[in-house]
Amino acid sequence: MTIDAGFVGAKAALFCGDAILTCLRDTHPGLPWPGWWDLPGGGREGEESPEACLLRELREEFGLRLPASRLTWRVILPAMLYPERTSYFFVGSVTANEVASIRFGDEGQGWALMPTEEFLTHPKAIPDLQHRVRLAISAQAVPQ
Repeated sequence: MTIDAGFVGAKAALFCGDAILTCLRDTHPGLPWPGWWDLPGGGREGEESPEACLLRELREEFGLRLPASRLTWRVILPAMLYPERTSYFFVGSVTANEVASIRFGDEGQGWALMPTEEFLTHPKAIPDLQHRVRLAISAQAVPQ
């Protein structure tokens, strides 16, 4: 797959068994989806690649350092905030030991390893991300 050089960011569904790594967004004024459940990832910095963007955000948000090889699926989609631009959505996995080692950063109110079905039906999970997780499930991209 070629890289869209104009992409604005990257998000990921990181699975541990039948659960997905989530974070509860801050409630700062002007922040999109304040207090909603989100997935790891964020905006691109400089000329970084989609994988580098996602993995940097994962380090900043959760203190996790994963190799790019753990990202097993990706798709280019319209960006959630700027639909005229593109973003990347990845699927990967984290181990129970990695989850136990999480050191949550200063973005967000907290995190949870949420059962995937709960995330998909949660009334305060970001709808675009629920859709992206469903897309990954339908593509059989979710690790077993």
